Amino acid sequence: MNIKQTLEAQLGSQPHIHLNDVEIDPAGIRAIMVNEIVPDDPTQDFYGTSGEQYLSPPLPLFQKAGLPVETVDDILSMGIYLTNAVKMPKDGYTVEKASMEESLPYLEQELALFPNVQVIMLMGDVAKKMVNQIARKTA
Repeated sequence: MNIKQTLEAQLGSQPHIHLNDVEIDPAGIRAIMVNEIVPDDPTQDFYGTSGEQYLSPPLPLFQKAGLPVETVDDILSMGIYLTNAVKMPKDGYTVEKASMEESLPYLEQELALFPNVQVIMLMGDVAKKMVNQIARKTA
């Protein structure tokens, strides 16, 4: 399944919303790591053509845990999917509340694509706030 195509079919396509354009078997994903926000340039995101720079924060975490990962494909092959909570770049230093609200349906639908997820790792306060909001809605 292509994540971007699936989410756009469900929620529509918006030019300012950046979604992961990646083919994944959702059944093989057991954990999701939710970063706070997409980069300005979609090619620099986790699954972009030059995404290695955006991987620089999570890669050392896996490596310190003794896992031999160098690329996002290595992480995916372990059943871990990486995504961003806010699906549009921020304009200034802080993330605007409107950006979080507009991104929330996309994040909610994206998380729902993975039926076998046992762990959701949150990287930052914005990711925590948004995922907790989704959890309260579904509880």
